[in-house]
Amino acid sequence: MTKPADVAEEAFQPTEYIDGDPGSGILLLCDHACNAVPSAYGNLGVPPEQFERHIGYDIGARAVTLELARRLGAPACLTTFSRLLIDPNRGDDDPTLVMRLSDGAVVPGNARVDAQERSRRIERFHRPYHLLIDRTLDAMLEKAAPPVIFSIHSFTPVWRGVPRPWHVTVLWDSDPRAVEPLLEGLRAQDGLIVGDNEPYDGALKNDTMYQHATLRGLSQALLELRQDLIADAAGAREWADRLEPVMRDIARLPDCRQTRYFKSRCDTD
Repeated sequence: MTKPADVAEEAFQPTEYIDGDPGSGILLLCDHACNAVPSAYGNLGVPPEQFERHIGYDIGARAVTLELARRLGAPACLTTFSRLLIDPNRGDDDPTLVMRLSDGAVVPGNARVDAQERSRRIERFHRPYHLLIDRTLDAMLEKAAPPVIFSIHSFTPVWRGVPRPWHVTVLWDSDPRAVEPLLEGLRAQDGLIVGDNEPYDGALKNDTMYQHATLRGLSQALLELRQDLIADAAGAREWADRLEPVMRDIARLPDCRQTRYFKSRCDTD
């Protein structure tokens, strides 16, 4: 995805919404869909090519999300700004919300971000995304049984010189309802190496899934797809082929369409 060079901040829309059937039983999220920054922030002092790396956005995740939304007829909520500006998959009190250093890349435009600028970015970019998710869920819950939330991410195939073997991984906290059939459905597909809470742990206090799924008692799963497998349109379609039937089956499971509360592993009290 190419970063727009000169979108004025006042004209910048921080979210993208794909309309869908509230009765589809599925809500799709894409936290790191784009690598854009409004022109007022320039390139945050970072060379433009850095925005094309995984530090700028989740490569391929938007294309997979849009393809799945089209096939499933499901609503989807996506961001339109780079995670280097502010990370929507972090709580607003998280110290990594605005990164000064990301995988070896210094971000000069974030070096002097004070409390006022941090609050400004939260209000202008971070909060609209979470409000969109809340509004979408409220509308879905008014018209149908609780949906399953699937969040689409991607991970770099090599981290600090170490290859990552998985083709796809599932991140989760403590609610197994959607996770177990998702892992089963993926592992049944020939040739796939499927990770379970790899290369990250799915329990993160106040992240997107914590806020909108765990606290609401909604079944959930976060999918991490390896970026080299979905970096082009053909790869995005292939993974939509793989995921669509599994997601449909999960949305038909009665237990996944109920509100049930599972204590997060982040909550120790």
